Amino acid sequence: MFFLQNIYASVGMWDKVARVRRLMKDGKVKKEPGMSWLEVKDKVYTFIVGDRSHSRSTEIYAKLDELSDLLKKAGYAPMVEIDLHDVERSEKEQLLYHHSEKLAVAFGLIATPPGAPIRVKKNLRICFDCHTVLKFISKIVSRQIIIRDTNRFHHFRDGSCSCGDYW
Repeated sequence: MFFLQNIYASVGMWDKVARVRRLMKDGKVKKEPGMSWLEVKDKVYTFIVGDRSHSRSTEIYAKLDELSDLLKKAGYAPMVEIDLHDVERSEKEQLLYHHSEKLAVAFGLIATPPGAPIRVKKNLRICFDCHTVLKFISKIVSRQIIIRDTNRFHHFRDGSCSCGDYW
């Protein structure tokens, strides 16, 4: 059903998206939320898309804002076309910036020593936008970022990924 919903959304058939969502809700079908985990000083932190319950949430979102400015200066443009919500472009950008792996990496940047690798585990595949952002971030902050998604390990370093952009 999720695939059908995404197909309808990708071609702008929002009435059909709403119908599929209604059927899913009535059938108690739930989509697994994107989650990421990061270990810092023997403690595991969990991040969910858009989550603000973390004790350092203010710092995490401030770091994302700081990174957003640096990313734009480096030539990054949010890939809003991959977000399949029926909302304005600016809201799609915000939704993309708050993916769980971006929250985890932002926390890793403020909670680990400079130069230390950031290692994140993810329960879903990394999206194209996050993959692109993490390549940029690895170059901007001169840090190795390792993401384990459901398919493979992604080692981001100096603006490139070990998967060769094939995943």
